[in-house]
Amino acid sequence: MALAEFFNSLINSLDTGSGFWNPLVWGFALLIVFLVIYILRGAGKTSYKKGTEQTKPFLSGNPETSKESMHVKGENVYWGFVKSMKFIYDRFEKMHNGNVSDYILWFVIIMGIFFLVLGVI
Repeated sequence: MALAEFFNSLINSLDTGSGFWNPLVWGFALLIVFLVIYILRGAGKTSYKKGTEQTKPFLSGNPETSKESMHVKGENVYWGFVKSMKFIYDRFEKMHNGNVSDYILWFVIIMGIFFLVLGVI
């Protein structure tokens, strides 16, 4: 009976008042999830061959050319946005020097102001 009382006290101690936490149940559930994932992965196609046409990127049937000609630059993708915000980008371009430590300093300053405002409100 001492063993049963021990387990009852153990289970009662795991009741948090807003839920039930039992690491053994969660560990078992995690094991079942990984087992299901492993079974689903094993049911996949076995015809995959590394280093063949299967590993090349799909480009809607177009042949892959050089990386430089396939690369879409950010300025082309965001052209309309950059054009409409040109007055802001011109100012930021003057401040841009490429030094990462400057960006980290600005990040720390902005986060400090953010936390200060958050703490006051």
